[in-house]
Amino acid sequence: MTDFDLVVIGGGIVGLSTAMQLTERFPGLSVAVLEKEEALAQHQTGRNSGVIHAGVYYKPGSLKARFCREGVKATIAFCQERGIPYEQCGKLLVATEAEELPRMAALYERAVANGIVIERLDRAEVARREPRIRSVGGLFSPTTGIVDYGRVALAMADVVRERGGAVLTGQDVRRIEETPSGVTLETDRARIRARQAIAAAGLQADHVARMCGVPTEFRIVPFRGEYYRLAPDKDDVVNHLIYPIPDPALPFLGVHLTRMIGGYVTVGPNAVLAFAREGYRFGAVDPRELGEMARYPGFRTVIRNNLKTGALEMWNSLSKRRYLALCQRYCPELELSDLLPYRAGVRAQAVLPDGTMVHDFLIGESARTIHVLNAPSPAATSAIPIGRHIVDLAEEKFGWRGELSAIGKSVSRES
Repeated sequence: MTDFDLVVIGGGIVGLSTAMQLTERFPGLSVAVLEKEEALAQHQTGRNSGVIHAGVYYKPGSLKARFCREGVKATIAFCQERGIPYEQCGKLLVATEAEELPRMAALYERAVANGIVIERLDRAEVARREPRIRSVGGLFSPTTGIVDYGRVALAMADVVRERGGAVLTGQDVRRIEETPSGVTLETDRARIRARQAIAAAGLQADHVARMCGVPTEFRIVPFRGEYYRLAPDKDDVVNHLIYPIPDPALPFLGVHLTRMIGGYVTVGPNAVLAFAREGYRFGAVDPRELGEMARYPGFRTVIRNNLKTGALEMWNSLSKRRYLALCQRYCPELELSDLLPYRAGVRAQAVLPDGTMVHDFLIGESARTIHVLNAPSPAATSAIPIGRHIVDLAEEKFGWRGELSAIGKSVSRES
């Protein structure tokens, strides 16, 4: 049995940010991070496009809009402090057809409402800045950047350790028992007691919440995002990140060209229904998880309401030529031979019983636990503000202000 004051479940960037800020604000608190994999940042944190989002897209007043805007500065400051490479290369959102211009105008107004620096460009100006990109106009976001979020997460884990916290990998939480005096967590390797727990379990968020008796109307529905890496002779194909104008009816941003911090360019992701929460390969199926999804009315409604879109995404996934066509809309010089294999990611999308996709961040609670229930993109950009918000909630909920001198002395540690 090992005891801590507080356990954080989840070794992705949101969980690690939360643990890092807990150890900063409450240096006497004994904190442990539990990660089910043998290494940190193996899922959404390590399998995204590495973009530091400016916050152009998000509903004004939402947590996403607020945390993303704050997250740009916080992420860059952390990278500077820890010597992590990043670049604010800027992003161009390009309209390729005249019918996209009204959506582009609405996106401009949303960005302005969110306090984001944004610039309208005509066709000629887009061509001047990006000679190899085709468009009828665009929007330029100069504060958008790129970074390796896996490296950021590992640096956060280092900070937790430097402050005396524990980061325990290979600890898959199988059972949680909450009592008036604390929380007991049983993993596949250990039994761990804590006074309180915070969960940032990503793709498993609803499962972990239900272990604690947290009401969860929603279910996580996984969508696989498939990427290609462009051939090395296309490393200079763009000067900025190139995004299409997104469909406001969908929570996904469309296939885009992304300059990566490693000096190469990726294209993607699409959004294909995955048949397993960690289904990174096409054809990967988890019968238990698939059965759980199929029984959930919200999942069936999502499928029914998006049959055409879902079929098109599946077709694009199966046909490399179809995928290429999405890229050629704005970068016509690309050819099939330019698309090289690259890792896929899976997005954890919370879906309500009526089929509504939850767009904003979502937090749940029990008496002794706090849960990050929905944290889709831009969660990586927003990880430090999200962590700060969770620590604020914990400070108030658990009443730490008046008992800080006792924290750290109240439980023993025994292996």
